Amino acid sequence: MKTGIVLVAHGSPSQSANEELLQIVKLLETTGEYQVIQPAYLESAEPDIPTGIELCIDRGAEQILVVPYFLLAGTHAREELPRYVALARKKHSSVPIRLAETIGYHPALAEIILDRIKELKTADH
Repeated sequence: MKTGIVLVAHGSPSQSANEELLQIVKLLETTGEYQVIQPAYLESAEPDIPTGIELCIDRGAEQILVVPYFLLAGTHAREELPRYVALARKKHSSVPIRLAETIGYHPALAEIILDRIKELKTADH
């Protein structure tokens, strides 16, 4: 079954801020694990989430995984994303659409934070 990934970020009027999500999409594509990976944004950037889901289906995805690129489970992740997914499920009842958890707590985050601290310490010298 061909899986489509919709990677969702908040979105910003600043294109350079939105570029981060595109970089993550490219990184995921290099793994070769999924053929259909689509960025989407909650607001201030395109494509929006419904369009991102449509684009995955247009590219042959037989199931969709909506993955929030959010660190914390705030209002967007707890309320808005489930609402978008529910609407997409109604519109595309033959396509399974599931919503992943936010990044939240993960041991790899400590490593990332330590890397950022090391970068600062290195820059001080």
